Amino acid sequence: MEQRDMIRMANQIASFFNGSGPELAVKDAAEHINKFWDPRMRSALIAHLAKGGEGLDATILKAAGLIRKPQTSAA
Repeated sequence: MEQRDMIRMANQIASFFNGSGPELAVKDAAEHINKFWDPRMRSALIAHLAKGGEGLDATILKAAGLIRKPQTSAA
């Protein structure tokens, strides 16, 4: 997935939840990403957030600590 597409999708999620108030929007956006995003997408988002999160909505930036790192399987 292209980074710009990931940013667009994350910002759409933030936009959807922003109407519910700032605190709830952060919690709900992180919950949505944790529940529905593929582990590779979450990894890419976490990596982008670690580099500053350029282009991401403030709700996603605030949700960074709530977004779970995907589990790595020990093979």
